Amino acid sequence: MLLLALVSLLPSVCVEAQSPSDQEAKAFLDQVNKPVVYSIPGMEEAKIRSGIIYKRQTGASFLQMDLYTPASTSGLLPIVILIHGGVESDDPLKPKDWGFYKSWGRLIAASGMAAVTFNHRVGFPDPNLETASHDVTDLVAFVRAHSGEWGLDGNRICLAAYSAGGPMLSMAMHETPSYIHCLVAFYAFLDIQQSALHKKYMSERQLKEFSPIAQLGQNEHIPPMFIARAGKDQIPDLEPGLDRFVAEAVRRNVALEFINHPTGVHSFDNQVDDDRSREIVRAAIQFMKLHLSSP
Repeated sequence: MLLLALVSLLPSVCVEAQSPSDQEAKAFLDQVNKPVVYSIPGMEEAKIRSGIIYKRQTGASFLQMDLYTPASTSGLLPIVILIHGGVESDDPLKPKDWGFYKSWGRLIAASGMAAVTFNHRVGFPDPNLETASHDVTDLVAFVRAHSGEWGLDGNRICLAAYSAGGPMLSMAMHETPSYIHCLVAFYAFLDIQQSALHKKYMSERQLKEFSPIAQLGQNEHIPPMFIARAGKDQIPDLEPGLDRFVAEAVRRNVALEFINHPTGVHSFDNQVDDDRSREIVRAAIQFMKLHLSSP
């Protein structure tokens, strides 16, 4: 999402007439509440379990998840876990409740899979990746532990990261668990070692640990990856790092599906309503289905 560019524009909204800050807040909410530009039949019929607490933490009651499943199912459903990017801790509307992630959840459910959207503590401006990584790990463990009662297959999981959520893919790349079948990255940070924002808050060890590019040399069994790039991404240092990752992944012969939107901006999947955006979202869904199809 347009997190790094827009999240700092989201102040608390006053009751008074629209000030510049009110307008900025409204603009931000309008951006994140837009649905994904691609839709298919069955999205409105998706079943939703919302507000499930996956982790109890003092001062972090927002650590909740929503589960989206098809209206009718036969057999255990594979799981797509959507990892959002950075948000400020006091933002009133948490990512899983944005129209963007709600529409992605419905889209994945209507495509015959289960989708998990959830809040975690990747932050802005401090990325807070150490804490966020524990949240993501705990969420995955929680979903797998409850998969049987929800009709899910905890051994068929895809992790899909957006924007500043990209570094969370490192955890599944360093030593890939057998239940992670594929990875998806939409306009994501995949090398933060030269990102000015990340360098301001993180040690050299952390920059390497949370750069997916650094994991390419540590693991010979990287799962298949789908990477979507915004050709006109506005987020500082994101696109060069993504490009370095793609080049290194190809050099190391990773199973990679790369797709570029030449005129796409950050978060083009809900901001740019054109054929190329729809083509990319459709391709991502097909990629997920293909790699989650077999046990």
